[in-house]
Amino acid sequence: MNGFDLEAATILEVVVGSRVFGLETSASDTDRRGIFAAPASAFWGFTKPPTHVDGPLPEQFRWEVERFCELALVANPNVLEVLHSPLVERITPEGEELQALRPAFLSRRVAGTYLHYARAQFVKAQRGVERDGHPVWRHVTHLLRLLAEGKSLVETGVLTLSVGEEREFLLSVKRGEVPWAEVNRRQAALADGLEAALPRSPLPAEPDTRRVEEWLISLRRRSLTP
Repeated sequence: MNGFDLEAATILEVVVGSRVFGLETSASDTDRRGIFAAPASAFWGFTKPPTHVDGPLPEQFRWEVERFCELALVANPNVLEVLHSPLVERITPEGEELQALRPAFLSRRVAGTYLHYARAQFVKAQRGVERDGHPVWRHVTHLLRLLAEGKSLVETGVLTLSVGEEREFLLSVKRGEVPWAEVNRRQAALADGLEAALPRSPLPAEPDTRRVEEWLISLRRRSLTP
């Protein structure tokens, strides 16, 4: 691939999704996400390295490290969760360096990102209720989990992935056992709580983009050394 070995270039690979959130069941897939660092020489020709790669395993996806950092700096929830997953399947010294940068990616931007995504998804769920009498409960479960994750992050400055004591409630939502009115009330309370916590959040106003960029440049330079 563009003159480099994808597997050798992978610096971090983790399990994400229900198995990390504490929402796995016997039917759950194993979702894997990773980061690969293409060597600087791979960018010299007309054909550039891909920004992401699917597979080869089912439910496996990897970002090129520069694209990953761009998404993490704008507080993309899916990307931030990769950096904080405790289920690490592969890591190199460069991957450990990236993990050490976790605080640099976190900022108050997470409030806007989490709320924007959750509200957009809730509008879709509401349309499902109006059209079919019920939403896609799996999506609604993810919405509530994400809002709770964002609220906790804004309040504490720490990204916690496990749903903890909310597991049984969220699984009952996933099974369609919770009335839509209760789900609506719960998501509104979480969103309001997230917004209310923002002025007192220990998170910085902006991510430390300079620190991340300096590391990325260092990584590219080191890839040129035999």
